[in-house]
Amino acid sequence: MYKNMSTGGALLAVAAVALTSGSTAALAQAQGVSGYVQDSSRAYVRALNAGVCVRTGYWTPSMAVFECDPDLVPKPAPAPAKPAPVTKPAPAAPAKPAAPFKPAPFTPATPGKPKPPAAAVKPVVEKVTLQSDALFDFDKAVIRKDAQSTLDGLVAKMKGVNLEVVIAVGHADRIGSDAYNMRLSTRRAEAVKAYLVGKGIPANRIYTEGKGERQPVKNCGPMAAKELIACLQPNRRVEVEVVGTRQR
Repeated sequence: MYKNMSTGGALLAVAAVALTSGSTAALAQAQGVSGYVQDSSRAYVRALNAGVCVRTGYWTPSMAVFECDPDLVPKPAPAPAKPAPVTKPAPAAPAKPAAPFKPAPFTPATPGKPKPPAAAVKPVVEKVTLQSDALFDFDKAVIRKDAQSTLDGLVAKMKGVNLEVVIAVGHADRIGSDAYNMRLSTRRAEAVKAYLVGKGIPANRIYTEGKGERQPVKNCGPMAAKELIACLQPNRRVEVEVVGTRQR
């Protein structure tokens, strides 16, 4: 409709670190929130290369399911063993007479306070969630220079994080057909994945998805084509979320 036109737009860049505690995970579990990313049919989403389920920021070992983490699901108790047949004990040999008791010589205790046992030091692990947005030009899936700077900052914050998953979700504006915008949003998410892989992030830890035009962050009324394209710039984006843990 208005394809092959491009215009500049403001870059949204959000990078935040949020700590989640055991109480947050317990509340999410009580409210029925899954510890894994699920698609529209409630099937568990698996990473493209590793085949492992993608965990959400709420995930804890207590939320493990057999389909994704069978090793973390409690095993049923084993059946009780059958009692062994009773056998008659052999007659005991006659006991030897005990040697006469000799008390040990008394030794006075050395004065002083006993040393307390050394306390075990446990590592403290915190949950880390990083978020960022990368914007694109109209009808494009090429990461802009300013968006590259935003992603570089996100990669720098990931140093020292025990990475669980990176989720890249692409979006498009409402100009054009729904099918075209769905493909465009997916291409944008894949472009972000390729950029992060080039920065050393494992490809099997990055999950991508396209949402098309279904989740706009800005709505614009009727206006001329050039003004409409500029107004809808915030919707042409990829939302990136990094989930992992870091030892304090």
